[in-house]
Amino acid sequence: MLLPAHGESKGKIGVFIEDHFDMTEYRLFNKRFPAAGFDLEYITNLWGNPTLQFGSNPDNGWVEEHITVSKDVKDVNPGDYKGFLLIGAYATDRLRYTVQPAKGKPNDAPAVELLRKINATPGVKIGTICHSLWLLCADRKLLEGRKVTCAHNIICDVENAGADVQYGDDGTVGSVVDGDLITAKHPAFTDELIDLFIKGIEEA
Repeated sequence: MLLPAHGESKGKIGVFIEDHFDMTEYRLFNKRFPAAGFDLEYITNLWGNPTLQFGSNPDNGWVEEHITVSKDVKDVNPGDYKGFLLIGAYATDRLRYTVQPAKGKPNDAPAVELLRKINATPGVKIGTICHSLWLLCADRKLLEGRKVTCAHNIICDVENAGADVQYGDDGTVGSVVDGDLITAKHPAFTDELIDLFIKGIEEA
């Protein structure tokens, strides 16, 4: 799904998504990025299908948001985008699934392969929120030594991947900017993440 910018486009932002995505983040991404002049494109591993449909994390037993995605992560050129967001809840845990794991073999999930390419492309932003930092944990080289924040549930995973988790008076801090990597704690900080993400793009 591609949501066009309102007016002249300042560039394109990709959003990694899968089933059980966070509804709050989804709604705010869809509202604020096009309004700020950015095309918003959702991307996923299509597993050879032309499209796939995903639902948001159930709220009181109801799946309130659905999305049909037609852009495969394998077809994404990082240089065509200003940045990439990883949506929260459990979507990115599903995206790091690897079909044929083996001892000593790097994670070869298509979404992880794309993140390696993005990380090697200067100036392209990566934004994560809540649980979505899970996807970067699939390759220690993506996180080692980076200052980040995340949901309390995944602190051990993130620290085991070599990241420097930042703490404040209420556990992990609300948001952290470390170069082109921008991280936020949980959905209550979605607006803050968006503000920092847009600021980072426009000041680059």
